[in-house]
Formats: sequence, C-alpha cells, structure tokens
Amino acid sequence: MHSFAAKPLNFKTPTPFHPKPPFSTLSPSHCSFFTSSPNFTLQTPLLQVHSLNPNSTSATSLNGSTSLLQHTNPKNGVALKAVDVSTLGNLCVDVVLNVPTLPPSNKEDRKAYMDSLAASAPDKRYWEAGGNCNVAIAGARLGLNCVAIGHVGNEIYGSFLLDVLHDEGIGFVEMNEDNDLVKSSAGSYETLLCWVLVDSMQRHGFCSRADFSKDPAFSWLRKLSADVKMAIKNSKILFCNGYGFDELPPGIIVSALEYAIEVGTAVFFDPGPRGKSLSAGTMEEQQALNHLLMKSDVLLLTADEAETLTGIEHPILAGQQLLKQAVRTKWVIVKMGSKGSILITMSSLSFVPSFKVDVVDTVGCGDSFVAAIASGFINSLPMASTLSIANAVGAATAMGCGAGRNVASLEKVVKLMKESNFKDDDMFWEELFNVNLDVEEVTILSKMATKGNNNNKMICVSPQSVVSELLPTFESRLLEGKGSILKEHMGV
Repeated sequence: MHSFAAKPLNFKTPTPFHPKPPFSTLSPSHCSFFTSSPNFTLQTPLLQVHSLNPNSTSATSLNGSTSLLQHTNPKNGVALKAVDVSTLGNLCVDVVLNVPTLPPSNKEDRKAYMDSLAASAPDKRYWEAGGNCNVAIAGARLGLNCVAIGHVGNEIYGSFLLDVLHDEGIGFVEMNEDNDLVKSSAGSYETLLCWVLVDSMQRHGFCSRADFSKDPAFSWLRKLSADVKMAIKNSKILFCNGYGFDELPPGIIVSALEYAIEVGTAVFFDPGPRGKSLSAGTMEEQQALNHLLMKSDVLLLTADEAETLTGIEHPILAGQQLLKQAVRTKWVIVKMGSKGSILITMSSLSFVPSFKVDVVDTVGCGDSFVAAIASGFINSLPMASTLSIANAVGAATAMGCGAGRNVASLEKVVKLMKESNFKDDDMFWEELFNVNLDVEEVTILSKMATKGNNNNKMICVSPQSVVSELLPTFESRLLEGKGSILKEHMGV
C-alpha cells in the first residue's frame, strides 16, 4: 500500500550506423531540413514546408506567402503550422557502454573516469543519438513533423547526429549564426557527448563534459538567431527539458519561451532530474526554471520531481499546486512509472494504467512518452486516449535496448495497443483518490468499475473503447509508412 501526505508548499522563487547522402546546408543560413518530398522548399523570412516527415498527419500545405498563423484549432488553441514539434537544445551523442562498475560519485574521480573513457574514440557501434533526438525520433515515427533546434560541431559526432536526423526525416536548425564558430574544432564548440554506462545489474550512470563546468557547454550562445525564431514561429509545440540548461544559458531558454508565447507556439517543459539542482542553482537558473513552470502550456514530471518542486508528496495535489502557481499551464502530466500516468487540468483528472511488458531498458521512455503526449495535444484527442498512446509508446521503448533509433517503432505501439494488456491496480488508484481532489470530473481507464471520491464525477472508460477508436488511425499511419519505404526502395 502507498500513503501520501501533504507537506508544506516549497515552491521556489527567484545502434548500427547507416549513412545517407549528405544533408543539404542552406548558406548563409544554418537551417537545414531533411525530407524525401520533392515539394519541399525553404524561403526566408517565411518557413514553407509541405512535409518534413513523409508520414506526417499535418494537414498544412503552404504555397506562395500563405501565413502559417492564420488558423487555430479551437479545442486546444494550437495554431495550424507546418512543423508539429521543435525541440530546443539537448542534442547529444550517447556512447552506450557496458561497464563493471558505475562512475564514482566523487566529482574529481568521476572526471578522471570520464577522461579515461574519452582517451580513445569509442567504436561507432556504441554511438546513438541522444537527448532531445529521442523526442524528435519518437514523434516522427508517430507521424509528426519534427525539427531539432540546437548546436552540433564540425566533427564525426556532429556528422553522425545529422545523418541520424536525416534518416528519420527530422529537420535541424543550427543555433549559432557564425560559420567560423560552427567549423571550429575548439572543445567548447564540439558536439556534446554523453557517456551512458550500464553495469551488470542494468543500472545506468551518465556523465558528460557539461557535468564538470559551472557554465553551460555552449555558454557562448547569446541570442536567438533569425533561423531559430523562424523555426519556433512555425512550430505548433516547442519542447524544452531540464537538460537543456547543461548546454544553453538560462537567458537563451527564457528568450525562446517568451518568443514562443509571442508567436502562439505551445510550450512543453519536462524539468527532469535537473529540476532539483536548478531550483537550488544560481538566481538566473531559478528564475528561468520558474518562468518555465509558470508559463509552459504543458508540464511533464515524475511523481518524485513534482514533490521536489512543490514539497507535496501526493502526486495529484502536487500537480494541482503547479497549476495554481502557473499563469498559462493547461495540463500537468505526472508520470507514475510502472503504475501509469495522470493528466491534471484545473477541472479534471485522467488516469491510465501502464502496459504489461518485459522491460529491457528504461532509457528514452520518458522522451518517447513526451512525443506521444504532443501528438494527442495537437490532434485534440480525449485525455485518456492521449495517455493511452503515451503509455504504449513508453512501454514499447522499454522493450528495446537504449534510446535514439531504438525508441518505439509505430509497429510495436500498434501491437501493444491491439493486445490491450493494461495493468489493473484499482487499489492503488482508489487510495490515490482518498483525498479532496476538488475537481469536476475524474476519468479512469479500467477493466473494472472503480469506486472514487463521492464528491467527484467518476467516469470509467474501458480499454477496448479507447483502443478501438485509436487503432484505425495508427494502423493507417503504419501502412502509409510502409508504403513510403517501398516507394523509396523503388526510387519513386
């Protein structure tokens, strides 16, 4: 049994590598998009895209000077723009290694450990796209048009990362406008490497050069370029996470947030484990974190992260407190691990249990979960349906090893949804409801009727009803994807 007690609020204030033909770089801009579509064009100052991802469900098709901002979805306020999701920063190459022991906790010993690993270039077999590439790849596989905004260096790791994005049909926008700096071999301009270390008990350790500097890895970035602003303006969602602070100065992140709000782009923020250190960091970091917590449209956190940021142990009450403190937030989503996930609004709660799967590796599960939430948000799906897709995508990722190109395939997601093998733990959810939740409606995905708080309007939704509504769309996308692959092989 689990028990939750409210604490005083403490809200802080102030994989194989298959290279493709070279990607195209548009000079003098560093804004590059990879697509198999012959209709693809890029013009400034207006970004014109027919389809970055040939499997995208985006209905936007632009010609001439048609504005990307002329229509808005009335259900969620998302403008009908050409790009579905842009990710901000946190682009890195993961080097995944099996090690006898994880890195030591002492900072100096940890640095020496990483330096010994980096003394010689690791075999390319162990490289994988990491960070926000996981979100973009998972999103592209769900049929979203995705763009990665960030910095990569002019070396083998940067080329590898760009080739992976190209293979997945994901656009890339370089954050730096200075060609000489992009071409520089100086360490501070190189692609960020993250060592993902796995011991014999399948525990993970992570380290990168960003861990050993008080400044962000790309502290030389001072402002948003015209290309970055263009990408944000033409995206329905801008996704940021706490790890972005390892690369980008807080001021850059806040500028991106404020610009997204100005141009009608929804902001998703997942503080991740960095939320704890940011809330106790420099004044600039604390202010940036609070800006994101207060002004993002959607917040995504684990139960532990929600407790860390609010001081409230009960995950629903913590989520509701985040909503109360915010000025723009529509959704707070709490990831409950093996129990499932919760979507909290000012007037409702939705709960969906997790899928029963054999877990191989949890790296990348949270990132792929984000991509599915974005898909549901953009397409105005019912909240229980959105969580169901997200749980399926996260579970499908957990069945593989590592992230990057190993995140969930649409085929795996469809298979899981067809099986509808949800975990039923009604006792856990009933205990979670045993507080005054102060909402008008509670929706639960469950095979059995669930008793809830008598003050709430309880709606019990069967997995079969949700899956039967979602499957046709995803099966259609799966067939479209296979058709696109077949055409590519045939040279059509």
